[in-house]
Amino acid sequence: MKQFLAQWMPIDASAHGAQVDDLIALVHWLMLILFVIWGAYFLFVLWRFNAKRHPRADHFGARTHVSTYGELGVAVVEVILLVGLSIPAWYRWTHLPQKDKNPFEVRIVAEQFAWNVHYPGPDGVFGRSDPKLMSSTNPLGLDPADPNAKDDIVTLNQLHLPLNRAAVVHITSKDVIHSFKLPVMRSEQDAIPGMDVPIHFTPILSNDNGDRWEIACAQLCGLGHYRMRGQLFVHGPAEFAKWMKSAPTAFSTQ
Repeated sequence: MKQFLAQWMPIDASAHGAQVDDLIALVHWLMLILFVIWGAYFLFVLWRFNAKRHPRADHFGARTHVSTYGELGVAVVEVILLVGLSIPAWYRWTHLPQKDKNPFEVRIVAEQFAWNVHYPGPDGVFGRSDPKLMSSTNPLGLDPADPNAKDDIVTLNQLHLPLNRAAVVHITSKDVIHSFKLPVMRSEQDAIPGMDVPIHFTPILSNDNGDRWEIACAQLCGLGHYRMRGQLFVHGPAEFAKWMKSAPTAFSTQ
């Protein structure tokens, strides 16, 4: 099924992506089967019970339980999809990786019309931020007096992640509701002002070969919504260490 989907779906670069794709495919197959069956039944009824064949109306309706059995079958399939695929996937989605698994944590702060990406730097600790300190050169309001903020890295519309390491992305917004979407990671989450909503996934493919992977805004957020786009980079260990070493810190350009 995955090979069949590959020609229609975006690249699947996440560990959980196959399960999401399978669920999408099965739901669409179910909808296609229902469309064909009910469409054929509709045409049959138009022919079988037209006015020429039945000039007098029949007020008794169906005399068999075929429709009941059909509805029951559809319900059984839907329960299987819900209990067998959707609920287990949601359970894994809502349980963040434990700290002892060494996940890579990063913050995404949306604004009209850009993605501000905040990395904790080599010390692994996010610096303190204060909305009062936000400016054009300090979009996240990082406190320059906080020692933990000295090595923090901030990028605009560029998210860099390590390969084969669980990523935890904390998502929020500075203004209106946006929707952070990574098609190749099969991940999406609304960015809501005043809320920190974490999502997680594990990249299993790298685009160090030059492929362009998009960060999209999937929620209409204003007149500039169409240009609220970014790029996702997944690096192998050596390339990621090289990028971290060369990336400018939050205050290096101020």
